[in-house]
Amino acid sequence: MWFMTALPTVAEEIVMGIDPGSHRLGYGAVYRKGNRYVHVAHGVARAPTAAALPERLRVIAEVLEAAIAKVRPNVVAIEQAFFHRDPHAALVIGHARGVAMLLAARAGLTVFEYPPMLVKRSVVGNGRADKDQVNGMIRAILGLAEAPPEDASDALAVAICHASTTAFALATRAKLP
Repeated sequence: MWFMTALPTVAEEIVMGIDPGSHRLGYGAVYRKGNRYVHVAHGVARAPTAAALPERLRVIAEVLEAAIAKVRPNVVAIEQAFFHRDPHAALVIGHARGVAMLLAARAGLTVFEYPPMLVKRSVVGNGRADKDQVNGMIRAILGLAEAPPEDASDALAVAICHASTTAFALATRAKLP
């Protein structure tokens, strides 16, 4: 699935957010224009459910690589792994994160990582927000007519988290003597 709006006409920094997964990897890109965020693109790389892990990673890599080439972000933000009750699930998600990081590095992009609670707090104001709350806020913040798929919504939240954190850091640095 792929959805893209117009790219910025000036030199705003395009941030691509990634929500890693070995079956579905969400990606979304935004840029900040003043106090608002502008949607660039979003989508979900869907791997065949019954496929072995290497095949799923290959499919995810192909889709993500094409998205990076099309969007041409300036930076990538990815959600950090968090502890799962199932260590095997955490390990598998780690493989998908590695694929995403490798593709970003190959494209010459800097990768930033954000913990899930910070991402949720940046978008919803509550680090324990559920997926529906995040999705609703993403739709409102970006002015989207339809809610994006859950994985793409999470990726857009990661992108907004980076854009807001970066903007805050730059504004704070500019005020220092």
